[in-house]
Amino acid sequence: MQYYSTNKKAPMADLHKAVVKGLAEDRGLYMPETIHKLPKEFFDNIQDMSFQDIAYNVASAFFGEDVDQDALQEIVFDTLRFDCPVVKVCDNIYALELFHGPTLAFKDVGARFMARLLQYFINMDCEQQVNVLVATSGDTGSAVANGFLGVEGIHVYVLYPKGKVSPIQECQFTTLGQNITAIEVDGVFDDCQALVKAAFMDDELNKHMKLTSANSINVARFLPQAFYYFNAYARMKEIVNCGASDSQSLVMCVPSGNFGNICSALFGHEMGLPIKRFIAANNANDVFYNYLQTAQYEPKASIQTLANAMDVGDPSNFARIYDLYGGSHERISGLISGATYSDDQIRETMRQCYAETGYVLDPHGACGYRALKEQLREGEVGVFCETAHPAKFKEKVDEILGIDTPIPDRLAAFMKGEKQSVAMTKDFADFKAYLMKQ
Repeated sequence: MQYYSTNKKAPMADLHKAVVKGLAEDRGLYMPETIHKLPKEFFDNIQDMSFQDIAYNVASAFFGEDVDQDALQEIVFDTLRFDCPVVKVCDNIYALELFHGPTLAFKDVGARFMARLLQYFINMDCEQQVNVLVATSGDTGSAVANGFLGVEGIHVYVLYPKGKVSPIQECQFTTLGQNITAIEVDGVFDDCQALVKAAFMDDELNKHMKLTSANSINVARFLPQAFYYFNAYARMKEIVNCGASDSQSLVMCVPSGNFGNICSALFGHEMGLPIKRFIAANNANDVFYNYLQTAQYEPKASIQTLANAMDVGDPSNFARIYDLYGGSHERISGLISGATYSDDQIRETMRQCYAETGYVLDPHGACGYRALKEQLREGEVGVFCETAHPAKFKEKVDEILGIDTPIPDRLAAFMKGEKQSVAMTKDFADFKAYLMKQ
């Protein structure tokens, strides 16, 4: 499989280069040249398949031309050592719980898959050490750090905005040591992401060290996230018989920040996944929502919100969505609707859901739940992504709901560690100087 850049000015790349390089030479994001349709038989029988077997079939369509089949199966099965169940919240609304992995966040799937695929390429070619740069607004850092922890031949640098991630999230990537370095940037998430992108484009730095990214700009990070949408369809087919013959009544709602998660769902849709339509649920960072209304994409500085992992003012994966549909606003807005919520609306939704159903939403999942409540039509069934365990935002959840959210043992273990981080300005010259010494 060949990969092209969304900017259309870089040479084509194979999967190996796309994964190791992360970003194309023209600063564009890599896109697969072909999206293979999965056969009808796969969808006819998907409800009888395990999560791992479903994911292996999807992975084969994405990566099977470039990775040995036995190795790919091992990568998939090792990645998915946990479930992503669908849970009923209220009539016609279900939560796709993506917080059952090692760091209790949806990014565990993509991070674990990428770590194993990258190691596969390093071992195959006996390459020098690869240095992973990743910007995080919360869960990406912990998922990537833990997914790559102890992986031979790879060092990870996690850039995060000072004071703008939850204490528990921060513990998950600043206490690990080994091959993980946390860099505390005096700025916002967009500044962290800008430093990562600038590093990839700096010739001197790239001659000094081999760099790649584990943000959702990397094809090996965002594409595997499609796995759990196929699994969700399979489980919903069991629950409510929402198969293709039932007029495709399934609506998928995705809390969205950098848009890698919903982008993977859209790739799944292009592969034949029978989802009727999608909803992108935003917090107050409403750039994509405004695009849907006006057909004008106007990025702006991010706003700090209660749902901090979605605090992104210039979502990178918009470029992929725009390219996927040939730049057609009509096609994009015809398939995807949007929603945007203030912190007060998020709080209100969390309280209402808990009072009415007993289900505890985290602030991000609350955006997805509310969007479905407001936009679900008669005859439709909705699934929203509950992207992180509520305990990762314990202080906020407890204050809003007046409860004492239990902390899972896995989270408690992280909180006992000692913080190790490197203070950094948002000036690229300072970041470059630090990396040149490594």
